[in-house]
Amino acid sequence: MVRSYFGTDGIRGAANRVITPELALKVGQAAGLMFQNGDHRHRVLIGKDTRLSGYMIENALVAGFTSVGMDVLLTGPIPTPAVGMLTRSMRADLGVMISASHNPYEDNGIKLFGPDGYKLSDEVELEIERLIDGDLAKKLAKSDDLGRAKRIDGVQDRYVEFAKRTLPKTLSLDGLRVVIDCANGAAYRVAPAALWELGADVIAIGVEPDGFNINKDCGSTKPKALCHKVREVRADVGIALDGDADRLVIADEQGRIVDGDQLMAVIAESWKSDGLLAKPGIVATVMSNLGLERYLAGLGLDLVRTPVGDRYVLERMRQDGYNVGGEQSGHIIMADHTTTGDGFVAALQILAVVKKLRRPVSEVCHRFDPLPQVLRNVRYRNGAPVLEVPSVRSAIAGAERRLNGQGRLIVRPSGTEPVIRVMGEGDDQNLIEEVVDEIVEALTRAAA
Repeated sequence: MVRSYFGTDGIRGAANRVITPELALKVGQAAGLMFQNGDHRHRVLIGKDTRLSGYMIENALVAGFTSVGMDVLLTGPIPTPAVGMLTRSMRADLGVMISASHNPYEDNGIKLFGPDGYKLSDEVELEIERLIDGDLAKKLAKSDDLGRAKRIDGVQDRYVEFAKRTLPKTLSLDGLRVVIDCANGAAYRVAPAALWELGADVIAIGVEPDGFNINKDCGSTKPKALCHKVREVRADVGIALDGDADRLVIADEQGRIVDGDQLMAVIAESWKSDGLLAKPGIVATVMSNLGLERYLAGLGLDLVRTPVGDRYVLERMRQDGYNVGGEQSGHIIMADHTTTGDGFVAALQILAVVKKLRRPVSEVCHRFDPLPQVLRNVRYRNGAPVLEVPSVRSAIAGAERRLNGQGRLIVRPSGTEPVIRVMGEGDDQNLIEEVVDEIVEALTRAAA
């Protein structure tokens, strides 16, 4: 399936280079045309994170949507999962999040949600691409059918209440000292407010966005500041979100990081105990550690694997009826509550288990010893198909032979960056490092 614009999580790239006003305008027109059905006034809800380029892209999208007759509701900075929730609850025909998630401020992106609050399927995205590359000028609205745009208030309060309702009414976080790092991103207001209203003693960092500092030395991809603050203030737990708050990592009371695999294990076991799992298992990607799979098997639970990308996790969850899934990177999806990954709601589930068990986070969130896993990234230029180079294919085949079924090897292009990701996993760390290094060396030569 060849795609010109969409990757694994919407359209993403350098702002004003890849994500230009012209592209955003066409995306608004094409998506607006796709989601008009009937004679009612159609409307689209647009949220964003805190990047400087968000203003430019927002205005271009507004022009695109209104030019095909859609009314626009502008929310300002809110988390990506809030866009999914609000699109559905406000009966919008389409939802848009302007964000490049965990990428630096120079990048931006456009994520689209259908009226049901779920991200669009590959087939719908391909149809939008076809419209973008077509003659949109002939499909614009008449002068008296143009759409209107307005900013709406109260959406942040609606998300805070939604997040709180995912916990039992009787649960209080009183007595928990929580550090929350909002990555200077979309959740910088809502996450600290919700934690405080739930009774926690809240220390907030990464809550001073200036348009340039989103994800900069903070957030879930750079949690060093979180770990330091947890130790400094002797907190019980630290939570780091990314720029659009759809993923998280946890720091225990000793300032040690807990990844998404351990968090999925905590939630799966807790939900199994409470009879909340829709099926005896969860969904994760090929990147999740084999240790998680073995741990879940010991609980009588399956681990169903998908390609990388939370959209593929969610598609499998919906297809087979699972209600918990996620990624090692910290995208956690709980289908009973959300239509996409929600880092903050997942964090609340972990805090609920901590309160229930009355044990330190270091004990609650260490469910298994992960197998040695080595991950390397090799950057390439100009879209070169380096994976098809004979020397690279030979190196991969040789690595598979050396592993001989005693581990896993995954070599794949990133869906969000111009890099090839190489992951090896197995019981013998030295062997894993050797085979990964061999592949990385072949890729580096091919990409030179």
